[in-house]
Order: sequence, then structure tokens, then C-alpha cells
Amino acid sequence: MMKRKINCERARAFPIGRALAKLGHFPQKTAEKEAWFLSPFRSETQASFKVSKTRNRWYDHGEGSGGNVIDLVCRILKCSVKEALTFLDEDGFCFSFQQPQHLSPNETSLTILKIKRIKHPALIQYLNLRGIPLHVANAYCHEVWYTFKNSKFFAIGLQNNKNGWELRNKIFKNSNSPKTYTHLQRNTKQLIILEGMFDLLSLAVLNAPLIEVSDIMVLNSIAFIENIESHISDYEIVDLYLDNDSAGQKATLYLTKKYSHVNDQSDGYKNHKDLNNFLCHERKS
Repeated sequence: MMKRKINCERARAFPIGRALAKLGHFPQKTAEKEAWFLSPFRSETQASFKVSKTRNRWYDHGEGSGGNVIDLVCRILKCSVKEALTFLDEDGFCFSFQQPQHLSPNETSLTILKIKRIKHPALIQYLNLRGIPLHVANAYCHEVWYTFKNSKFFAIGLQNNKNGWELRNKIFKNSNSPKTYTHLQRNTKQLIILEGMFDLLSLAVLNAPLIEVSDIMVLNSIAFIENIESHISDYEIVDLYLDNDSAGQKATLYLTKKYSHVNDQSDGYKNHKDLNNFLCHERKS
């Protein structure tokens, strides 16, 4: 069955809270019908940006303006409506606003062909470049062959909880539908939350004993913070290893303020963008 291309009507139903999370903005306070954020348009210390959960509309009391989710994405990203629709299409392929691509629907379809243990020399070389031993990668990931833009590719793949795949090789960063987080459960009372597959693989190299005694949550997108919150209360200890960028730091602050048993572990790689950047630096030292 062919995937329906997202249009304005479907995009307007995309929850504003989730769009803001995808952009690195998290609520200061929430209620059943509304949430309050610091304005994404300016610096402020009191939350004046209101999101109605029932109407899925936003209103910035600081400047007296509001609108729908498409208006919001266009304004924050300074992009066109077409680019905003692509951003809001969670089931679509990864999109970069730094290098806009204009592709037809046929070009954006991604079909999985086969899944196997990682053996391809090019993928092994890519893992070596990122400091990941083959046996570690094969413990969590697979070699995935797929078609994209009418061509055949292969990549390292991490499966998510809806059987979609995050796909990485030296050239491309892709994913297929449905896109969501990956939850690796070992029935422990400790949860580790990471952003992406290479954060998981890097931590497995840096601290294998910790990985082996913990449940793991790989977000696959910072936007899924909202989706995984329901799991946090299931654990006694939750450790965050999110990226040291604006979105990662905002997500970390949001979760550590909201939950007393959530701990920020980014200090261990504070001078690096993420765990893999830290691992690669350590290998060179």
C-alpha cells in the first residue's frame, strides 16, 4: 500500500507539543488541556507561550500572536510550507533544512530488501572509523539492504519498537516507516536513555558492564522524549546520555527537573558533542 503524502490538513493534526520537542523546546508546566513553554522566538524566564492540547493551537502572550503547527514550524525554521510539511511527516525519510532536497514521492520511498548480520567490508570500515568493534555492532544492529530513490543501498540498521529501522552508512542517514524509539528490556530497575544508535554502540564500548545490567532506550529522535515519558516511572534510576547540543541539553533539563530519579550523565563527555565523539577522541589519545 502506497504511503499517503502528507498535506496541510494532515499536518495540522500533528501535536504542537511533539513538534516543539522535535525542535528542542520542552514545557515548563503542563496540565490536562494545556502546556506552557518559554517562547521559542525570544529569550525569557517566565513561560508565556501557551499550547492548547484540545485545539492544537499555540498563542504567544508576549507578542500577542498565535496559529497552528505549520505556522509555528515555518516561523521557527524560517522555511517554506512545503519544507514544514516534510519536517512534520514523521514517517518520511530524514530531511535536512541545511541542505533542502526537493524530491518526488517515488524518490522518497524506502523499501527494506533483506536483513542479515553485519559482514560488508564497507560497513565494517565505517564502524572502525567510529570506534565500534564488529562484535559490539552485531549485538544490537544488523546489515540492512534497501531501495531508496530507485537505487539499492546497504546500511547498519537499528530496529525500533514498531519494526521500523534507523539506517546509517558513511554516506547516508535514513529511516523508514514507522519511526519511533527503540526499547531494549532486560527487566532491570535501571534505564539508560540515549539519542541514537551510535550513542548506544559507543556506551557499549566505553562501559559494557553498565549496558549489560540496564534497560536501554534509544530515542532515534529527540522528538520522542514525550513518547517515552510513560516508561520513566517504571524504573528506580534513569540515566541520560543525550547530546551536548541545544536540543539535548533542553531535553535533559526538562527531564531532570520533572523527575527526581533522572540523572544527567553528560558531564562524562562534557567537552564533546556526544558519546561517539568522545569515544573517537579517546581512541586517538
